[in-house]
Amino acid sequence: MELTAHDFGHVYWLGGGSGAGKSTIARRLAKEHNLQLYDTDLAMRDHGNRCPPSECPRLQEFKDMTMDERWVERSPQEMLETFHWFNGEGFHLILEDLMSLKNGQRVIADGFRLLPALVKPFLRSVNQAVWLIPTPEFRAAAIECRGTVWDIPNKTSQPERALDNLWTRDALFTERLLRETEDLGLPTISVDVGHSEDQSYRNVEEHFALQR
Repeated sequence: MELTAHDFGHVYWLGGGSGAGKSTIARRLAKEHNLQLYDTDLAMRDHGNRCPPSECPRLQEFKDMTMDERWVERSPQEMLETFHWFNGEGFHLILEDLMSLKNGQRVIADGFRLLPALVKPFLRSVNQAVWLIPTPEFRAAAIECRGTVWDIPNKTSQPERALDNLWTRDALFTERLLRETEDLGLPTISVDVGHSEDQSYRNVEEHFALQR
């Protein structure tokens, strides 16, 4: 069965760059507006196991790499262009999961895997989706607060280079998101260090036209 926008009228889509506060806002929306929460980040391990190499070749290549091959030995641009989730692999599994949640309750789906070009065909209205675009300063502050900055780099032989590559790759991804949303006429919300969590939350809430 071919899925259409009609099948996803119950879904609000919240995408964006890393460190933009997507998960925090999605959890608040779910709690305050009685929405089911679907976190695509939490689904990555399951989707990685469910997606065969024939459907997710970049994922298989990534699995076969060493940590240095992933994060040290390639340029940030190459990392961006080959990273499986940044290229939409496994998106069909997100759609399958969302269809399984279709039980009369609205859903808030969040995560960087909600790429604009992949989401757009399933929108009945552009008000169903928005992408958070963090400034570099906001992204740096947000990620450093998590205390996980060095988790991946410390598993390589050159942690500082790996970290720099990761930062640059994610910055390039955020820039690509902004270009893609502009090209497709899809909405974004800028997130800067001067914005409080409450402000960002209210901006998203208003965009989705959710009533208090």
